[in-house]
Parts: sequence; structure tokens; C-alpha cells
Amino acid sequence: MFETFKDLFKFLGRHKKWWLLPILVFLILFGALIIYAQGTAVAPFVYTFF
Repeated sequence: MFETFKDLFKFLGRHKKWWLLPILVFLILFGALIIYAQGTAVAPFVYTFF
């Protein structure tokens, strides 16, 4: 898993695509929120966002 992130940062640096970094961070955090909310008491509050 860390190898994937390492390759991703190499790609971003090599091709000067640093503007993609905020988008990727948002997607990772959003995915973590959805995974966390599936089995917890937070789920009803997360569903109000949609």
C-alpha cells in the first residue's frame, strides 16, 4: 500500500501535477468517512449530507 503512495508522489513530482493532490486527499478522506460510517452510530448524520 505504501508503495502505491510512493509511486503516486513520484508521478505527481515528475509530471508537475501537484494540483491533483487536493483532489486525491479529498477523495481519500471522503472514502474513509463512508467506510467509517457504515457500521457506527454516525451513519444517520452522514446520510443527511446526501
